[in-house]
Amino acid sequence: MKSVNIASNEVSQGYWKPSPKTKIILTLLYIIAWIIFVGLSIEAASFITNAVFILVKPEAVPYLWQQADLRDLLQYGHVFFFTQVFIIGVVSALKAILFYLIISILHNKQVKIEQPFTNIAQRFILRIASLALLIGLFSILGTTCADWLSGQGVKMPDLQALYLSGADVWIFMSIALFVVAYVFKKGIELQTEQDLTV
Repeated sequence: MKSVNIASNEVSQGYWKPSPKTKIILTLLYIIAWIIFVGLSIEAASFITNAVFILVKPEAVPYLWQQADLRDLLQYGHVFFFTQVFIIGVVSALKAILFYLIISILHNKQVKIEQPFTNIAQRFILRIASLALLIGLFSILGTTCADWLSGQGVKMPDLQALYLSGADVWIFMSIALFVVAYVFKKGIELQTEQDLTV
């Protein structure tokens, strides 16, 4: 018990330093998060560009990069087209926001490795879990709409081209993160009790 108290005092007084290996891992995670964020932003921009070209110059759509051709959907009905584009836009934006949050917390170094159980870390995990849940729910909504439209005879691109695949994975991830946030809440309570006893 005494050694635990000494170790916790060293951490609270700033004697504990993260290892070089930990710093390298955090730097790699930061770089990967930036790469994913840029990729998601390009993905969202390419889809929005495609949607605009469908309205303005439909004959250019087959030549666009990674296009999701929604010309048949536009001919079927403008309301259905704008609904589907809105859902896909929301999913793309939420994914980009999720990785932006990861970048910002790694850049600002708000989560301390030496004392991980903080309210900032718990709020961060709750935000990520909430965003993952919203991505999953909007993906399910978009998938359901696309399936219904396909059933009506509208030629729809596959879910990968619509950026709506993997809804079940996002929901599973959100549930796991909500559990981790609860564990962090308990860790914060135990850490507070330990600090009071010290």
